[in-house]
Amino acid sequence: MYLYGASGHGKVIAEIAEENNISIDAFIDDDLSKEKLLNYPVIHEIPNKSIDAVISIGNNLIRKNIVFDNQNFKYKNLFHPKSVISQRAKINEGTVIMAGVTINSEVEIGKHCIINTNASIDHDCIIEDFVHISPNVSLAGHVHIMEGTHVGIAATIIQDIKIGKWCTIGAGSVVLKDVPDGATVVGNPGRIIKIKNII
Repeated sequence: MYLYGASGHGKVIAEIAEENNISIDAFIDDDLSKEKLLNYPVIHEIPNKSIDAVISIGNNLIRKNIVFDNQNFKYKNLFHPKSVISQRAKINEGTVIMAGVTINSEVEIGKHCIINTNASIDHDCIIEDFVHISPNVSLAGHVHIMEGTHVGIAATIIQDIKIGKWCTIGAGSVVLKDVPDGATVVGNPGRIIKIKNII
């Protein structure tokens, strides 16, 4: 397996692969100053063959662009063995689940998502592609988070809430009502401080 992105986030994903006894061939990164990470080689060109890969970059838009540009990759999931994942959850390709995560019954998680350390995803949540759920986030039941949204560390979202595409939910925010596309939300209770246009 190759990990695309030789950074701090890449270290965490590499250790999840190690915990699952998955061999890492190399990191891929376009930063020519990087030669090794965790004693694995860092290469600067994509191998000219079909490879198993996980994108180890935290930025949601960059992950999406890499997927668009590298459609010959065979994307895999990585789940930390100390995560708790319902057998009725559906998790799509390229998604990584960190240590301490709990994912409950009939949750649906899209492609190339990050569910970070100690996050809690309750029953019937829908998380679309390229979402990042940060450490210690709590999602109550029936929360729907749309493509590309980043939910900041220790944020809380109550039940039946819908978060739009490419939103930013600030660290520690408490979201009590639906959030439109492109919004940035901060505070307790959460309030919208800006809305950006999304393509």
